[in-house]
Amino acid sequence: MHAVQLHLDAGSDLHQSLSAFAAQQGGSGFVLSVVGNLSQAAFQCPGQAQPTLLRGGDLELITLQGTLAPGGIHLHLCVSDGTCQVWGGHLEPGTLVQKGVDLLVGLIEAPQPGGSAGSGDAPAFAETSSRVQILVRQGCPWCRRALRLLHSQGIDHQISEAREAGPVPRIWIDGELIGGYDALMDLQASGRLQQLRQG
Repeated sequence: MHAVQLHLDAGSDLHQSLSAFAAQQGGSGFVLSVVGNLSQAAFQCPGQAQPTLLRGGDLELITLQGTLAPGGIHLHLCVSDGTCQVWGGHLEPGTLVQKGVDLLVGLIEAPQPGGSAGSGDAPAFAETSSRVQILVRQGCPWCRRALRLLHSQGIDHQISEAREAGPVPRIWIDGELIGGYDALMDLQASGRLQQLRQG
């Protein structure tokens, strides 16, 4: 398993954003932690025909638990309103971020050739002087974005095609797995990605 940090901006739909994230990663996982607030929360209460919609803004996100997979997500949320009354149920579309939400998601990695599940070992790349290695899968839009970013920044890199199930892209720097597209964007935002340019 490896952990991925995820930030959602104001106005994001929590359900839709996490569904898209799970589809992008191509693997299964679960929410490890969450902090943030909501402008409205949509959740399904047991035995009710329709979801409950809690409006009014300034809803503190207390917990978010459950699983994520490419085929869908199953999450339960708990929020507190301005009177500290706690509400909760099955997360539904229409749950909107107020100022921001930060999550830590644990992704379960499929076994890679020559390594055990979750080992983080890089697949068998050919010998190269490239400090950056990236595992991609054909048709993956996030792989294309990662490759486009590396090209645009002039970062020499080596590409390998994923042959087994598991999240992609996966990126190694100097042999150490850093994560996927979000980790690459974090490096870009911090200015550390540019330090990998050769020459």
